[in-house]
Amino acid sequence: MHRKNILVAIPVFNEVAVFHIVQQVKNFALDVLVIDDGSTMNLHKELTKVENIRMIVHPRNLGYGKAIISAFRYARKNNYDYLLTIDGDGQHEPEEIRLFLEKIPFFTYDILSGSRYFFPGELDEEVPRERYIINRKITAILNRITGFCLTDSFCGFKAYRVEKLKLLHLTEHGYGMPLQLWMQAWKAGLLVREIPVKLIYKDLTKRFHGILENPDTRLQYYKTIIRKELSDTGYHNAPGSRMQRVVRY
Repeated sequence: MHRKNILVAIPVFNEVAVFHIVQQVKNFALDVLVIDDGSTMNLHKELTKVENIRMIVHPRNLGYGKAIISAFRYARKNNYDYLLTIDGDGQHEPEEIRLFLEKIPFFTYDILSGSRYFFPGELDEEVPRERYIINRKITAILNRITGFCLTDSFCGFKAYRVEKLKLLHLTEHGYGMPLQLWMQAWKAGLLVREIPVKLIYKDLTKRFHGILENPDTRLQYYKTIIRKELSDTGYHNAPGSRMQRVVRY
């Protein structure tokens, strides 16, 4: 696999850690795309000084989900074979991109998803309790529906076969986008594999904003996305979709 056929996309909103992340990703000699989701800290201006990166700039903050959707569209339009996504806040270890590259090219699954909770009982790092509990609850719901056997439904560290992204029609612009992605992947009959990645929480005080700051409201928001996808009967009879399972690492 020629590395020019692989794109690494980094969504960012006011996270200065992105500069260090970009430099680390460039060590792999991969194409780098930064999606600036309406940053207000002159981030765009500073990023334009970084050599050999591609950029998408949203005119205002549209949401994490919209940034990933923009990356999907860019990867398809520019004929990449694989897309890797890594968050721009420093909570993924760029060095672990090698774990994904070791699996590329992959053909027996369509999404290779990082999991921070792959090994139960081995959580050495402190984890924001409410986030962990909500992750567990939502992951369990998704597994009952899809049979994917996921251990971490919210990790943004992923690799995709770009040709399969055309089967997804994502419209959720917020933090709940990964749940819409999993549901649509199931309905489209895509295959998923998880690999363990480091659990990193650099800022335990970091909070959601607005109504999502309330954990109960956030949980209901996530459940609403899942219910909406279930109610879309246009996908319910996708051939073989209910038979898909995660390929375990």
